[in-house]
Amino acid sequence: MTAWQQPSEIVLQSKPPSLSKVDPESTILPDKRAYRERLRKWQKRMLAVQQAYYHQNRRVMLVFEGWDASGKGGAIRRITEKLDPRGFRVFPIAAPRIEEHGRHYLYRFQRRIPTPGKFSIFDRSYYGRVLVERVEGYASEPQWQRAYQEINEFERLLIDDGVRIVKFFLHMTPEEQLNRFLQRLQDPVKQWKLTEEDIRNRQKWSDYVLAIEDMFQRTSTDAAPWHLIASNHKWYTRVEVLKTLVKELSKGVDIAPPPLDPGVIKAARRHLGIDSEVLDAL
Repeated sequence: MTAWQQPSEIVLQSKPPSLSKVDPESTILPDKRAYRERLRKWQKRMLAVQQAYYHQNRRVMLVFEGWDASGKGGAIRRITEKLDPRGFRVFPIAAPRIEEHGRHYLYRFQRRIPTPGKFSIFDRSYYGRVLVERVEGYASEPQWQRAYQEINEFERLLIDDGVRIVKFFLHMTPEEQLNRFLQRLQDPVKQWKLTEEDIRNRQKWSDYVLAIEDMFQRTSTDAAPWHLIASNHKWYTRVEVLKTLVKELSKGVDIAPPPLDPGVIKAARRHLGIDSEVLDAL
């Protein structure tokens, strides 16, 4: 932000999302073939977006929140599966490390702000202050109450500095969560994903619903709105997240491939012996 620019205004959405307005059972994918076709389609478009952002030195921050076992990791894997691995970092957020104790809770996220041309992807995020920390009592009421403004200001300064922020919340029913917990208990490959904390958190479902609705009401802004995704069906969730992300990141951005560097054309003509007519057509 240059010296003569004023910070943008934080404008809350007039109609923020609500858990009550989304059916977690939403699905548009009748079979695996349809799922794979749509997944490939949006992954290909996602790669084009990544390349455009790289060439234009644009920065992206993706924020994923949702119920335990709602498919955040699976959605992130489908986003990144076809991308250039040099262009993104995924940060799984757990409890603060020892060296982060005693620092402001935003400290560890400020250290992970994306550099030009890169994506920072947060599997859980600073919104933990107004979700798990609020519900489980890890933060006092004055701490989580003031966090709404702190988070809005944090996102505003990033947006003013050119960072695109896209926020997702994956919503499922308690019945589907229980099914996935049981699957994890029975699958040796997935047992590590289920923790005592996941099971305990389930007992406070209604408390989390209240915290989530407050989060939407107080942090879904015009510049960084929440995208609420139904997640009872994993295929639908993965495609819907990719589609939403591509559309959001394409707004106001030319995602067409950049023209070939004249220096590369000149070198190809001189050193590779490629026909001039072929190069002139590029």
